[in-house]
Amino acid sequence: MTPTEKGPTEKLRVLIVDDHALFRRGLEMVLQDEDDLMLVGEASDGVEAVEKAQELMPDVVLMDVRMPKRSGIEAAGHIKELLPHAKILMLTISDDEGDLYDAIKAGAAGYLLKEIPIEEVADAIRSVWAGQSRISPSMASKLLTEFAAISKEADERPQMPAPKLTDREMEVLRLVAQGLNNRDIAKQLFISENTVKNHIRNILEKLHLHSRMEAVVYAVREKMIEIT
Repeated sequence: MTPTEKGPTEKLRVLIVDDHALFRRGLEMVLQDEDDLMLVGEASDGVEAVEKAQELMPDVVLMDVRMPKRSGIEAAGHIKELLPHAKILMLTISDDEGDLYDAIKAGAAGYLLKEIPIEEVADAIRSVWAGQSRISPSMASKLLTEFAAISKEADERPQMPAPKLTDREMEVLRLVAQGLNNRDIAKQLFISENTVKNHIRNILEKLHLHSRMEAVVYAVREKMIEIT
């Protein structure tokens, strides 16, 4: 069994990182009601987040962006280096596109604003663990704007050869860019979900990236795919 697979009775291990104790309590109450999720620990700043992640080995880290001592984005990048299998889900009040892009580059699998109903957090945890990307709709539009900007930037600089992906991997990458999840990609290509997961894992390894969103940003920037 790979690190990103769980047995039928195993719970997802979740680490909450937020400098507001009251918000942590709210998340804790939500997770307590979920049979398949287990809160293994909490941290109140980026430094403590890295320490707790190494100690507790979480599957998913719920991470605020702006915190004392060390930002959530810096902590996310460090945690991804230490625990490549862990999924980072940013949960923040920051709707700054710079934070969004930096979070993606740090390996975050999702970026949700705290304006979402807190009850939706549990589903977001499950979906990022399953290999999907979660992003608040208002931030998604900013991401598309960034796609257009980086595509224009790519036209204005010399092209470097991108790592070679197979035809099937390119098909999968294009569907990921359209926002399809693994199940929908499998149906469209008439392959199994496990095969889709393997293709995405191979894509990330070849491109030396951490997340699906980061792969899409890279592919648009390098003119491998076009966003219409």
